Amino acid sequence: MKNPINVFSEIGKLNTVMLHRPGKELENLMPDYLESLLFDDIPFLEQAQKEHDFFAETLRLKGVDVLYLEDLAAESLTDSAIKERFVTEYLNEADIKEERTKQFIKERLMSISDDRELIDKTMAGIQKSELTSLERTSLSDLADSHYPFIIDPMPNLYFTRDPFATIGHGVSLNRMYSVTRRRETLYGKHIFAYHPMFKNSQVPMVYSRDENTRIEGGDELILSKKLIAVGISQRTDVTSIEKLARNIFEKDLGFERVLAFDIGEQRKFMHLDTVFTMVDYDKFTIHPEIEGNLTIYSISQGSDGLQISQETDTLEHILCKYLELDHVTLIRCGGGNPTAAAREQWNDGSNTLAIAPGEVVVYDRNTITNQKLEEAGVKLNYIPGSELVRGRGGPRCMSMPFDRADI
Repeated sequence: MKNPINVFSEIGKLNTVMLHRPGKELENLMPDYLESLLFDDIPFLEQAQKEHDFFAETLRLKGVDVLYLEDLAAESLTDSAIKERFVTEYLNEADIKEERTKQFIKERLMSISDDRELIDKTMAGIQKSELTSLERTSLSDLADSHYPFIIDPMPNLYFTRDPFATIGHGVSLNRMYSVTRRRETLYGKHIFAYHPMFKNSQVPMVYSRDENTRIEGGDELILSKKLIAVGISQRTDVTSIEKLARNIFEKDLGFERVLAFDIGEQRKFMHLDTVFTMVDYDKFTIHPEIEGNLTIYSISQGSDGLQISQETDTLEHILCKYLELDHVTLIRCGGGNPTAAAREQWNDGSNTLAIAPGEVVVYDRNTITNQKLEEAGVKLNYIPGSELVRGRGGPRCMSMPFDRADI
């Protein structure tokens, strides 16, 4: 059976992609708990959905097959045993203190006959006010009575890039940086194990959600059939990169080198793809603050295990060297102006989604960066993002390619 995962570049024509249409999990955001849920603001759900639908339709009009995380997860619950296993795992990771409460919610979730409705509910979370028939008498319930949720929502799910990443014919099922996002990877675990599209294809797993060190998909970039870039960032640990590289080489996916980019642990540099994306064979968007000398670690397979070397150079020289190019064009977010760069990078001006070599999807709001992209000969497909961007993610963050044409 043909492997449904085929991603050997950032820019090959996008054939199949997975999105998540924002749902009621956004309506469970509250000002007092935004920081713990990794949000700075509360998007207006109705408008966010309209913007996301525009994004999806833009991709369809370009011939991209758009799949949805919520549909794939529901279609993975192929029998009652798998459904119960999923609900049990979900509740075990939901930080429910009282066993009686957990059992009560399990019975309620298992009674939902429509699998898609069940998945939507697990993503949205459960408010205490929804369980008025449950008498809460334990100390943990009473002492934490001010907190509004029995189970937290998962508002970051529309950034499908992070919970897992497609690498060649394989998948990195990630351990997320924040506890609030770790349950997100349950959907990927069940999709790749049980969905009819994947269960017989033996997709190689190059990272496990059960690992004890963090890594996220926004830090994993496929620069060529031979080369992967991974960010050492706020969300990805150096140890994880070493584990990932070892697994990629052992699974023999064809990649010859992993470059680990040390970009620091600032929130504005949350992932590598917020400061650096590939838009054409020799063109890249960048945040100007990563110009100058960068420290990278080159990881390859030696006769006695991994070979790791450190070097410091400019991004331009690093890309030319490892992609075997004579010249690269670096397109600066905000045109290099410090004020515009800071503003448009905050609004994900550097986070583009390539749908073919030299053709990308961008937010329309980043006018200066978009002008610079056009001047560099890049074709742009504009989408609105006034509400979507409030979660601090752009078109690449909101998409997980399953299949790209080889280049």
